[in-house]
Amino acid sequence: MKSNIFSSILYSTLLLISVGCNQHRSKDADLFTLNEVAETKEAGSISLNPKIDEALQKNDLAKNLKIIKNAQCRFKVANVASSTKMARSIVTDHSAYISDMRFTNDQHRIENRFTVRVPQEQFEVVLEALSDLAEFVEVKDISSTDVSEEYVDLQSRLQTKLEVKQRYDAILRNKAKTVEEVLMAEEKLRVLQEEIEAAQGRLQFLSNKVALSTIQVDLYETVAFQEQPERFTKSFGAKIAESMGAGWRLLQYLFLGLLYIWPILLLGIGAILFWKYGRKK
Repeated sequence: MKSNIFSSILYSTLLLISVGCNQHRSKDADLFTLNEVAETKEAGSISLNPKIDEALQKNDLAKNLKIIKNAQCRFKVANVASSTKMARSIVTDHSAYISDMRFTNDQHRIENRFTVRVPQEQFEVVLEALSDLAEFVEVKDISSTDVSEEYVDLQSRLQTKLEVKQRYDAILRNKAKTVEEVLMAEEKLRVLQEEIEAAQGRLQFLSNKVALSTIQVDLYETVAFQEQPERFTKSFGAKIAESMGAGWRLLQYLFLGLLYIWPILLLGIGAILFWKYGRKK
């Protein structure tokens, strides 16, 4: 009996100790997990959600891309003048501008061709708004050029050249002692400055092309064909006006001709007077 009681007490004690140890281990494990998560959040080195991190990386990559967008469109419209006015309004409303315009009018059609420079984020909106002006879309060609690699390469080369230029500046100020060393350093600086300016100009050009997309728009309307006459018959009034003009021009020519030969006229008048005077004698 005593043995059974002692066994029950011992079993109960061991059971309590086991439960307590498990709870303690569970708390330690939870604490370790929380600490690990906290450290991960602070360091930002381990991802809690790989899909979210991948999306963020793609978003950053898209922001850093340098894309030049261009479009060429040819639209048939009901009226070129009114459509051009509406196109101007669309362009102005989206912070864009028309860089050039060429209007033509012949026997077959009236045509207006112009170039729109539009901010890249408004490219699709402006293109769709201009397309809505068309009765018939004859051509709509969209192209894009990725210049990200060239842009990054130019930036890297420019940074390197600027650093080299700083070194040559330091050499010219502190280490160049002879005239030959000074001239050599100045020549290197001149070449570097030309290369730096060329790289900066190219970067500025690419930045402008990326920031402002180009849309070439050609609006046209067909008109009724009018055949030109083979001969034009002048009216009687036109003939009178032309004859009077010709007579006036002839009078001017005669007067100017007399002014040209005034020495000969004087000699002739003198000769006639001398001859008359001689006959009288």
